Amino acid sequence: MQPIAITGLGVISPSGIDKRVFWSNVKAGRSAVERIGRFDASLYPSRIAGHVQELEAYSNISSRLLKKIDLFSHMALVASQMGLEDADIHLSDEDLKRVGIFMGNALGGWLYAETELQDMYLEGREGVSPFMASAWFPAAPQGQISIHYGIKGFSKTIVADRASSLMAIGYAARTINRGKCDLILAGGMEAPVTPYALLCCNTSGVLSKNNDNPGQAYRPFDKNRDGLAIAEGAGVLTLEPQARVSKRKARVYANIIGYGTTTDGVNRIEPAPDGKQLAKAIQLALDDAGLAPKDIDYICADGAGTVIGDITETKAIKQVFNSHARNIPVSAPKSVFGNMLGACGALDVVTTVLAMEHSTVPPTINYKTPDPQCDLDYCPNKAREKAIKNALIINRGRGGINCVLVLQKGPSYANPN
Repeated sequence: MQPIAITGLGVISPSGIDKRVFWSNVKAGRSAVERIGRFDASLYPSRIAGHVQELEAYSNISSRLLKKIDLFSHMALVASQMGLEDADIHLSDEDLKRVGIFMGNALGGWLYAETELQDMYLEGREGVSPFMASAWFPAAPQGQISIHYGIKGFSKTIVADRASSLMAIGYAARTINRGKCDLILAGGMEAPVTPYALLCCNTSGVLSKNNDNPGQAYRPFDKNRDGLAIAEGAGVLTLEPQARVSKRKARVYANIIGYGTTTDGVNRIEPAPDGKQLAKAIQLALDDAGLAPKDIDYICADGAGTVIGDITETKAIKQVFNSHARNIPVSAPKSVFGNMLGACGALDVVTTVLAMEHSTVPPTINYKTPDPQCDLDYCPNKAREKAIKNALIINRGRGGINCVLVLQKGPSYANPN
């Protein structure tokens, strides 16, 4: 893959809105997972989540539009604006037919949908908003961003469970390489803290039930882990080819240099127990990047916090990196703010880019009891200073979807803001 530059970051998360606040909280390992207070979740097996706070303070979206869209579209619009501003890109100067939008999510906009369905049962068809059909479906954020900015270029929405947004970013980078777009907004968004979405997540069997200690519930790779804690949020990157970056002397956070994806084809929910197809995806990404395993300085893990998820991820890393595996810090920073499902990859990329910028490996928090089957360096509980030139990001979706991205710290053509 020809390197594709990441020149702007937009982040909406339970750990903060704004990249500086977000990084400060992630680096410090301040858990943002808490008891759900938005609705009565007392009858759910898992009733904890990471909530986004104060979104309105960062938003210039009109109240009229907010009545027509779901929270996940609102977050996507705000994150897109942040990403463009961070990259110092003015779309009024662009050929909008050459600008693309690549987004990923897993669930769609259920807060809007649930409210309207309830009204339908109480009031009949007259009680349903005419915007119901355009507010909830997974491609709605892509559509709203397109309408808001007048973007008309080649675009896609990817739905691949927790691998959705990382796959969208990888697809976006390849699209620029193929010459179809000059600039792409790429990332993901998810708003699963709603009654029905939470029910779906609970029935999946992957959520932690440690409701009495929400801040300590999400424990990837710890022997006593019992699942993940969901979270809402969005992350959007601006992606550009090298020639364009050089021409406008843009700041480059990092370059996307490798991408690989495979499927296990074993079970409709669980990953394959041998980790071989995930290992193949890792190797494909390394080959695409032209790197050897020894060249990787940091791995941002999927960190599902489930027994089979963490063990098979560890197996896959060891299959590719062999004796070098224990020398590479592997962390799951999403343990701080929660698992954003389809938006995981976008936040993992944002976190990894900031880790590169600050020469710091973010921690895996709540790691107390080592698991003999998970025996890598998970950077437990505290961030660690380390220069990171090349990093690898892993995301996995239910049914054995494997997605891997390789980043390389890029030379800055201008000083950071």
